[in-house]
Amino acid sequence: MSTNDIADRYRHLAERFDRVAAAVPDDAWTNPSPCEGWTAADVVRHVADTEREMVARLQLAEVPDADADLHPREAWREIRPVVQGLLDDPATAGHAYDGYFGPTTFAQTIDTFYSLDLLVHAWDLARAARLTDLEPMPADDVAVSFEAMRPFSDTLRQPGLCGPELEPPAGADEQTRFLAFLGRRV
Repeated sequence: MSTNDIADRYRHLAERFDRVAAAVPDDAWTNPSPCEGWTAADVVRHVADTEREMVARLQLAEVPDADADLHPREAWREIRPVVQGLLDDPATAGHAYDGYFGPTTFAQTIDTFYSLDLLVHAWDLARAARLTDLEPMPADDVAVSFEAMRPFSDTLRQPGLCGPELEPPAGADEQTRFLAFLGRRV
């Protein structure tokens, strides 16, 4: 996948995540999410903080420290344009470094892991806020992410990541099978 394709994929997944975050009612931010021990606010804070940490660690842009007093939705909206700008610039998108799984680039890491976060955590957030009309994931992105994550199944089972793989119901659609693979009950 080209860096332009990765930037476009991030853009549309970030837009979807933003639509879900914008739709969360004020009284739903403390609702439990499908991520064990996390609220809706924790899900959004996680997405914002991990993206902020990635940019800071690679020293690709100046980013302010995480502000615990900032509403999670605003923390997300603060980092989103930074990541998008870095992906839109071929020099920073192609920034090479030694990642957890070996040599990689900023764009490849965003595409493999952080775009996955946007895809799945938008579902988690919609589920927590009971926004059932916003739960469906883009089918193409489910297919791409499901295929990309299969080789990382063992790594995904580490504490703090995904739960154990679940058995999806007979005849389940690909989104349900994907969520079961990630340890989520539908």
